[in-house]
Amino acid sequence: MIRFLAGKAVQGIATLIIAVSVAFFLARGTGNPVREMLGDLASAEQVAQLNAQLGLDRPLSVQYLHFLGDLVTGNLGDSLRYGSSNLELIQSRLPASIQLAAAAMFIAVLFGVPLGIWAALREGRLADRLASAVALAGQSIPLFWLGLMLILLFAVGLGWLPAGQSTGFSSLILPAVTLSTLPMAQIARLTRSSMSEVLGEAFLSAAQARGIPRWRIVLIHALQNASLPVITIIALQAGTLLSGAITVEFVFAWPGLGTLATQAVQTRDFSLIQAIVVFGAAVFVVVNLVVDLLYGVLDPRIRDGVA
Repeated sequence: MIRFLAGKAVQGIATLIIAVSVAFFLARGTGNPVREMLGDLASAEQVAQLNAQLGLDRPLSVQYLHFLGDLVTGNLGDSLRYGSSNLELIQSRLPASIQLAAAAMFIAVLFGVPLGIWAALREGRLADRLASAVALAGQSIPLFWLGLMLILLFAVGLGWLPAGQSTGFSSLILPAVTLSTLPMAQIARLTRSSMSEVLGEAFLSAAQARGIPRWRIVLIHALQNASLPVITIIALQAGTLLSGAITVEFVFAWPGLGTLATQAVQTRDFSLIQAIVVFGAAVFVVVNLVVDLLYGVLDPRIRDGVA
């Protein structure tokens, strides 16, 4: 188990280094933010002075090594726009993103798992095709379009819910429903696939022959054996929602990390962009490591390299 975890940890660290390196060089490729910070009327001397103050006049390789050194010590730098610690800015927006991601994942699991089970129990029938169509639509519809349509219907047309901002529980409903569509579709499709395989196993037929109720066979015996890939996709989607809900947060003006990232891009605040990317990559790597650990615990063949 230790060798298994060590190998996964090395892979995670390598992935994180690649992610932060790409973020560093792509952020520098957006141009120098100093001119935008000072305005068009700033003199060349003022631009040069601020470049030197921010360390932007140094060679790119030196900036990169300094950036990696700060990451090792946990220093994510300071925002060029806000003038405060990037870590503090992320911490201030993180609760809103967690709230939105948790609500979206709750909706996705609440509807995705039963939909997948329902489709598996009616494999090849009309209900199965309808469930597959719903799942395919959930994976295909652009989130920004869906969010705008929900705003148009429930906020503008019916006036039932707020169109944006974070003003209470009611303002969470539309962005959470919008964000839940993709993970719900993936959870439903994977649940359907896993349950279809398990429902054909001989031990379930034997359980039915012993007189065990059908609902118990499906919800306990079959679902338990089909749950490993479902748990995996739920965990991975939770990490993705937390670190990548930029579109939905922008559409609904939700005060989370996605909105903060959008503002950082608009102002070329590459220091803040890098910090958000590093945080998102770290979340995703940690979630993947936890999933791999869960796989290794539940299935010894994986940690032994057999499967």
